[in-house]
Amino acid sequence: MFHVTERLLLRPAWPEDAEALFGGIADEGVVRNLARAPWPYLPEHARQFVMREQDSKVPSFLLTLPGSHGSTIIGGAGLGETKSGVELGYWIARPYWGQGFATEAARGVIEVAKSLGYERLEAGHFTENPASGRVLRKIGFRPTGKVAPRHSCGRGEEADCIMYRLDLSEDKVAAPKAA
Repeated sequence: MFHVTERLLLRPAWPEDAEALFGGIADEGVVRNLARAPWPYLPEHARQFVMREQDSKVPSFLLTLPGSHGSTIIGGAGLGETKSGVELGYWIARPYWGQGFATEAARGVIEVAKSLGYERLEAGHFTENPASGRVLRKIGFRPTGKVAPRHSCGRGEEADCIMYRLDLSEDKVAAPKAA
């Protein structure tokens, strides 16, 4: 599955992406804010990720900046199953922080979720990552009032995670601001 936003192409990972993926995510500052990525993140983890089979119900995307020399991988985003529903997740490589890419990618994944028929999404961020909370609120997620312990493979332990919810049937997903 593919999805295009204003600046990004969201696409599946391919085997030839392993090295570029490793270059973007093998940063402790990125991985410590993710639940499923291990630390240290090794080249073999990137190879395993790009070789895994995609689930069309909960797609994962690499975030790419199209350009004249192919495309640059700047992060990842997608949907994942939880015990209570489907969650939105994303990460951005450090050189691309603060440029609105997380917000843009998350909006793109929400559009995909709607097209797949989802009515509600969950998301969360570790308490030490308030920037992710700002992204979630900007795109329409609402805090549930719950803080839950969540295992972080990158930290090797549980950390407090602030939980959010987005009701897609309300159709109140925050749209991009016009320039």
